[in-house]
Amino acid sequence: MLEYTKYISRCVQLARLGEYYVAPNPMVGAVLVYDSKGVNGLMGERIIGEGWHKEYGGPHAEVNCFASVREEDEPLVKESTLFVSLEPCSHYGKTPPCADLIIKKGVKRVVVGMLDPNPQVAGQGIARLRANGIEVVVGVMEKECRELNKRFLCLHEKHRPYVILKWAETADGFMDRKRSIPSAGNLTDTQPLVISTPLNKRIVHKMRAENMAILVGSNTALLDNPKLKTTHWVGRNPIRVLLDRRKRVPRESAIFSDDAETIVYSENTEWPFVLDDLAKRGIHSILVEGGAQVLNHILATGIYDEIHVEKGAMHIGEGVAAPQVLPSTSIKVDK
Repeated sequence: MLEYTKYISRCVQLARLGEYYVAPNPMVGAVLVYDSKGVNGLMGERIIGEGWHKEYGGPHAEVNCFASVREEDEPLVKESTLFVSLEPCSHYGKTPPCADLIIKKGVKRVVVGMLDPNPQVAGQGIARLRANGIEVVVGVMEKECRELNKRFLCLHEKHRPYVILKWAETADGFMDRKRSIPSAGNLTDTQPLVISTPLNKRIVHKMRAENMAILVGSNTALLDNPKLKTTHWVGRNPIRVLLDRRKRVPRESAIFSDDAETIVYSENTEWPFVLDDLAKRGIHSILVEGGAQVLNHILATGIYDEIHVEKGAMHIGEGVAAPQVLPSTSIKVDK
């Protein structure tokens, strides 16, 4: 019997190759395995096709998997098992239903890591396969498959983006020295305190590539004039989200440059409202790189999923205090 976990593990590995380009779609990998008796009656297994979802709007993992099968192996497809990390889709979106393609190819068995919570699928892909006589096994390495697509799952199960809070602080607990919002001709007090190491700066840009959106408040936009681009890692620039309740940030600021979309909230900057609106826009994840005021506001609501804190070695004695979180809160500390 085929070792299901081995091939679903390979699906997960393949799926991650599309990590920075498929959002808001899920990352998905697929493997096609032919299993037959070899010489001397020994069981033989051979991967005859592999694929993954490479970019949003492009062919799904199953399509790429079948397309990779060599011509001489085509007769083996109907005797093979298809492994896929997420339930095959059953609806017409940007591409035709993968369930229909699987049925057309005539594979005998499909092993699925987890069901797709998207209401357009939600078990319908599995049902269609079974209705056409295909054996379907569901729930292999489900925990790993869920971790792979935690952002996509959050959008469809909690109906909000996956939220990651990130900040750097000194050894004595400050995010920055105290600075004033610059005025025309006065930029002497606007340079931020540099806490991040070059390595951790790359980690932050990796996080930007992994999430669909990045958020700051008006103070950060005015003090630092950040571009919020992904420049120290591969991947797309995230959608920029600005909380600007008093409409203070001028349109010539870097956050409004045309290399990425910018969404501004001014009439209502309450966190539940912002998350609900972002979810309606199909944004499945957001990295919060705001200042203390924004971070403390979000922490007070309790609506977030991860906290990443970089602890620097310097002491500055006084400044802008870093957010305080409960001892029971799970925090990843980068040093």
